[in-house]
Amino acid sequence: MLIRIPAASSSREDEVTPEAIYLSRRTFMAGAGAAAVLSSLPVNAAGSTSAYADVEPAAAPDWFTGKLQDARWQAMTAAGEAVTPFKDATHYNNFYEFGTNKGDPARYADKLKVEPWQVKIDGEVGKPGTYSIEDLVKPHQLEERIYRLRCVEGWSMVIPWLGFPLAELLRLVEPTGNAKFVRFETRLAPEEMAGVRSGFSLIDWPYMEGLRMDEAMHPLTFIAVGMYGRVLPNQNGAPLRLVVPWKYGFKSIKSIVRISLVADQPKTTWETIAPDEYGFYSNVNPEVDHPRWSQAHERRLPSGLFSPNVIPTRMFNGYDEVAPLYSGLDLRKFY
Repeated sequence: MLIRIPAASSSREDEVTPEAIYLSRRTFMAGAGAAAVLSSLPVNAAGSTSAYADVEPAAAPDWFTGKLQDARWQAMTAAGEAVTPFKDATHYNNFYEFGTNKGDPARYADKLKVEPWQVKIDGEVGKPGTYSIEDLVKPHQLEERIYRLRCVEGWSMVIPWLGFPLAELLRLVEPTGNAKFVRFETRLAPEEMAGVRSGFSLIDWPYMEGLRMDEAMHPLTFIAVGMYGRVLPNQNGAPLRLVVPWKYGFKSIKSIVRISLVADQPKTTWETIAPDEYGFYSNVNPEVDHPRWSQAHERRLPSGLFSPNVIPTRMFNGYDEVAPLYSGLDLRKFY
């Protein structure tokens, strides 16, 4: 008999809002030219609205709205942590394809065309091909996972994502025995991306990221198609982004158009630009500083001059269950 021991980052049953209460406040609202979409207004046991109350309903494609009613809400929570306000999570972003300022993605990402969307899956797989977003999402039940997000720059958020485990997608395309790593590529469309047109010379577009195969198959590794109960905004990586909660945020590549399973470790964008600052692994580690700043603490958003909201950073961002992936690995050398 298999006995499951809850991970330290998992929530207890008494920490999760009862489903009947949670779903009773979620209503469908019509969107112009699209299916009705879900209003994300969960309530806690006391009946007061949560941080989701600041989320405006938004029109969304059928492949997304059709999955909401059967979604597993609060499949994972960040116990004892407040969810970052939606406005902060969607207006304080790094997405250099749209500019280098934190507000640039929200300002310019509406130009990104996310319909139709296709993802090429190739390399060491039994079922290579070019898949539509509808085909990729259809086999999966969406679930909500509230994850901590820690940026390498020293700020952090707590975000409720909607999506499914990456492992489920990879199993469907049948990895071969030669698949040791997964390489990801972001869409490159200069006519839609102000940051690319600006000639930000440090980056050799398109943006690339990668994971070891066992990291990609870990149950925490997530493909997000939504957040805060609604479809993923463009500036947050619509329509398909990776979320790896124990790694620094830049590993969670946005707007994915290609997934390649490969035998050799791929070169990633920031590792290529500055290998002494950004390693392939980029696990959150308060004991390994960035060459130009400490990683021992983080600034949890929202924060301000008189309320900086600085908290200690935890190893693996608090997701201790991933530690066995790196048993025997020198995490100072392989940062």
